[in-house]
Amino acid sequence: MTHTTPATGTAEREAALVMVKRSIKPARGTRKPTVAADRGYDTADFVGALTALGIAPHVAAKTQGSAVPAHIKTTEGYAVSLRRRKMIEEAFGWVKDIGTLRRLMARGLDKIRAHALLNFAAYNLTRLGNLLAP
Repeated sequence: MTHTTPATGTAEREAALVMVKRSIKPARGTRKPTVAADRGYDTADFVGALTALGIAPHVAAKTQGSAVPAHIKTTEGYAVSLRRRKMIEEAFGWVKDIGTLRRLMARGLDKIRAHALLNFAAYNLTRLGNLLAP
C-alpha cells in the first residue's frame, strides 16, 4: 500500500497514520496489533496516536528523549519488529535503485502518485516470482 503526499516535514508520520487507520484491523483476543517504524517516527504525537488506536508502537527508540514506553521496548515482539523493519527498507531501496523513483521526471502529485504505485507494484511482482519459485 502506498500513500503519496507533499513534503511538509511531518507528512511521513501523517501518511503513516492514514495508512494505519485504513489497513489495520482491531485486535482480536489478547494480541495487540503493532506498527514498526524507524527513529524519525519517535515523537509523542505519533506514538500517542498509535496508542489511542489500540496499536503497540514498535518505533525505533531515540537514545535520549524517546516517546516509546519502556514496557514496550523490553518485549520480545519489539525486538522482532526492529529486525523486520529491514525488509521494508529493501522495498524502498529497490524502487530507488532499480525503479524510477530516484530520478523521477514528473511534476504534480497525481503523476508522482502513479509512478510510486507502479514502482511498488513492480517490486511486488518481482518479489512474487521469488516467493513462488520451487
